[in-house]
Amino acid sequence: MRSAAPLTVLLASVPASTGLPQAVAPWSGSLLRHADLWTDSMNEAIVTADTRGLRVEVAPGREWAIAAVPGVRIPDRVARIRVHVRDLGGGGAWLMRLYGDSRGTGVPTTLSVFERMSATGRAAMSLDPRLGRFAQQPSLQLQLGLEGPSGAYAVFEGVELVPGGPPPAPPVIPGQRRIEAVDLMPNLPRPFRMRDWRAVAQGYDRLVFDLNAQGRHLPLIWLDDSHINIEGPTFGILSYVGDKRQGGANHEGITGLGAVLSGTLVGIDKSRQEHDWVAMCEAYFNRRNGSNLVLNGMDQGTGGSFWYEIFPHLAFYALADRYPDHPRLTEIMGATADRWREACVAMRHGERVPDFDHTAFDFATMRPVDNGQWREPDAAAGIAWLEYMAWRRFGDPQHLQAADWGLQFLQERQANPYYESLLPWGVYTAARANAELGRHYDVGRLLGWCFGISDCRGGWGATLGNWGGYDCAGLLGSVDNRGGYAFAMNTFVQAGLLVPVARYDPRYARALGKWMLNLANAARQFYPTELPADHQSCPFWRDESRGVVAYEGLRHEWNGRRPYATGDPLVMNWGPETDLGLYGSSYVGFLGALVHRTNDQRILALDCLATEFFRDPAYPTYLIYNPYAEARRVALEVGEEPRDLYDAATHRFLKRGVAGKAHFTLAGDRAAVVVLAPAGGSLTVEGGRTLVSGVVVDYGIGRARRERGTS
Repeated sequence: MRSAAPLTVLLASVPASTGLPQAVAPWSGSLLRHADLWTDSMNEAIVTADTRGLRVEVAPGREWAIAAVPGVRIPDRVARIRVHVRDLGGGGAWLMRLYGDSRGTGVPTTLSVFERMSATGRAAMSLDPRLGRFAQQPSLQLQLGLEGPSGAYAVFEGVELVPGGPPPAPPVIPGQRRIEAVDLMPNLPRPFRMRDWRAVAQGYDRLVFDLNAQGRHLPLIWLDDSHINIEGPTFGILSYVGDKRQGGANHEGITGLGAVLSGTLVGIDKSRQEHDWVAMCEAYFNRRNGSNLVLNGMDQGTGGSFWYEIFPHLAFYALADRYPDHPRLTEIMGATADRWREACVAMRHGERVPDFDHTAFDFATMRPVDNGQWREPDAAAGIAWLEYMAWRRFGDPQHLQAADWGLQFLQERQANPYYESLLPWGVYTAARANAELGRHYDVGRLLGWCFGISDCRGGWGATLGNWGGYDCAGLLGSVDNRGGYAFAMNTFVQAGLLVPVARYDPRYARALGKWMLNLANAARQFYPTELPADHQSCPFWRDESRGVVAYEGLRHEWNGRRPYATGDPLVMNWGPETDLGLYGSSYVGFLGALVHRTNDQRILALDCLATEFFRDPAYPTYLIYNPYAEARRVALEVGEEPRDLYDAATHRFLKRGVAGKAHFTLAGDRAAVVVLAPAGGSLTVEGGRTLVSGVVVDYGIGRARRERGTS
């Protein structure tokens, strides 16, 4: 898998000087003709200027050079940046960046607008509106440079910072709350094509678990007879197609556990096939080395990265819920939940709430680890989910206490802690704890962090914008790496964790429904069958992929192609022979379980129960969003038994006594959280919750009444 470090090259994180420069002048292209103004140049860059523009050259013995002018006043609402490179020589690739407190957080960051550009002429890049609050923080450092051998050079003739207009005002919808990033997404993404995500997930399962698959780089799975933690064999799945680094006992739990969970979510019993793949997953419980944790390898230590060491537990616990007839899974769940609670106690240091603002936790020393390069504070979110699920399973109040510690840490934190993929698990846990236990965690702020820009990993968030004619909003990854670089795994996982939030807090139903329409449409571009051959790095494996193996990621731009399906292995020369990422593809089951169709291809029925675990009994529940400006009649299959359709978003019944295909009208740009309750069930209200025949259908009626000022 890719490195745990942030997706910026080393030189991108090195400012020219300490502190922020003072504003001296608004940006003007004329600054390119005055070399003496570029006083913050780095790595001994050779900088000259004449009437043709600014020339930047890599110094002898160096591999990159940056010329930087301090104190540039940037226009507010810069929507587009254009750079004109007159000449490029010596084997270099040019770049353009902005450095400073562009978002007004008090922390300077690097905004990588252009990276590794190999063509001369004019290049343009749209700028994510969330990346710059230039009216409040106008003084930035503008960087021009290149990477390449000694003597490589670039001549910059022009740089234009083009402002755009204010964003359209979002609608005010009674009972609904906004998510800023979702407001900037289209209601009707184009071009539109909704894949059958359930069929994609089932097809992936057939391919990846085929021990006898024939073809280039096939099969993708093998049996492992190392017997490291279990008596029988286990299995390994490649992290990337063509990953020759792996084999034998060298495989990743994130990939294998995810693949078993993915198939399970779309209705495949992974315990009753050629092999009991579920029981084989017990091999990732590191018993032999004494760590007694579910980790990414079978003989692995801890202290390297929180998310790598927490995430396998998340998938494992989900399997423990879905396979109660495998008691060993439950035993391992209890043992590891106790271990992570012990880690929480060790990170308290006598304080009320543990401090999760570290890189990892080393169970060998029972101390947190800080590597001096990055921190992963959203570990609090992952641990909160683990401990809450353990409390639901075992009833031990110490597990609930540990879950609350994680959520309290997030509640008290001011800066966005999103590092990789753990934060959504905490958002779901917070919404559920509010609904089930009457807690008061700020779900709206946590949701905003999941879609905003991370403060601990610059540029990490949900993508926006149109990439080369394709609306690509709502995917998860870097939003500022050459205009955006989204990852399949992160996208699928966030979908799985946030859709159920609408059930517990329907005030976010519209925002989540609109986001998911964008995500489910754009995510198809991770797959080699969905883009032209020259818009992907490994088109030669298109046929073998069968349309069910995704690229690791999707870039906004690469070598002039927009968008571009790719990954890290080939460009970083890691060893795998393709950029097709099985570790990410293994989580497509989240999308396959969630996304169902109605009578209109743009009106989805999102299954709010499909990706929940260790929950109370519930009736089938669907989040349905109408993206059109006008009302539409929605048809929903409800089954043969008569049902009463209750909408938790508006706290009222839509239809009563319907069976088969039920129809109801949904207003334009509105969402419903439709619960299929048994027809004629007894209706009661207890503790601010609405129940039908003793089962909760609405967790928010009490909150809604309080917000309206009624009893």
